Amino acid sequence: MKTYIHEIRENDHVDSSFLVKEKSSGVTRNGNPYLKLKLTDRSGEIEARIWTSVEAFEGSFERDDFVLVKGKAVSFQDRLQINVTHIEKLKEEEIALSDFFPMTEKNIEEMLQSLIEIGQQVRNEHLSQLLRLFWEDTAFVEKFRIAPASTWLHHTCLGGLLEHTLSLTQLVLNNASHYPGLNIDLLITGSILHDLGKVDELSYRRSFGYSDEGRLLGHIVLGIERVEAKIRQLPDFPKDLSMLLKHLLISHHGQYSWGSPKRPMTLEAVMLHYLDDMDAKINGIKQFLRAEVQPGSKWTHYHRAFEQFFYAAEPWDQTEPPENIVKNILEEE
Repeated sequence: MKTYIHEIRENDHVDSSFLVKEKSSGVTRNGNPYLKLKLTDRSGEIEARIWTSVEAFEGSFERDDFVLVKGKAVSFQDRLQINVTHIEKLKEEEIALSDFFPMTEKNIEEMLQSLIEIGQQVRNEHLSQLLRLFWEDTAFVEKFRIAPASTWLHHTCLGGLLEHTLSLTQLVLNNASHYPGLNIDLLITGSILHDLGKVDELSYRRSFGYSDEGRLLGHIVLGIERVEAKIRQLPDFPKDLSMLLKHLLISHHGQYSWGSPKRPMTLEAVMLHYLDDMDAKINGIKQFLRAEVQPGSKWTHYHRAFEQFFYAAEPWDQTEPPENIVKNILEEE
């Protein structure tokens, strides 16, 4: 049974799995070697020391390995650490990634099925075929269903990319009909595919970070590459439709300063950008409010990306949409 770091107390006997975030060696005043570790899981991190059998343990695991640790929690200089008596490397199939990284609170399989079903509403045969190729790509789907949407700003959790994509696509469905003349099929397809390059841009098997191609190319370029590769499998795919779809992807950040190669130049691109930006910002602020409200205060710490503080107001009890509220008021009268 997994024991989380935030549950460990002084004098506890520890027997649980952790991720090795840092590993270094040292020598005591008496000249004896020891290993200094920093262990993590989804609840936090803790220092650890190996004082005995150092030579036997040193080569048995490395930084970024999952390990089984046995030992005792002690207090050293007012900080908790584990004195390790046994440590062994674990295979990835022996652990649950959700024990080590934040996980979406929503059901991944249900979200994926909902997104697929929305995509099935696309009536344009070329866009429908394109989406089908992505859903039939099991390697892509496996990455897409588990990837985070960012390393820290919004939807920073396993399954976060899928959650954000579904949320954006639902926003498109809820708002596009308000503005006659928009290409709904193009918008649905663009919303489903807008961030697909993040499956290659981000690394998330050991910690949330960036791959080499993610740093050098970015998710917009990587996403365009994936879309173009699928379109090549559809020889009758119209060139103009391909251009409009790719424009949605390359312009969805909206501004050059936000990493967008082009600014939105179609109505569909404008809508996609603003809805994407809103979904990311609302989730990111809510994420920040949960983690950064100062004790005894209703204010967060300073958010460096938004360049401001946020006020943590009490949540409203209102759950009904306005039309139902109006309807209820009229019935009472």
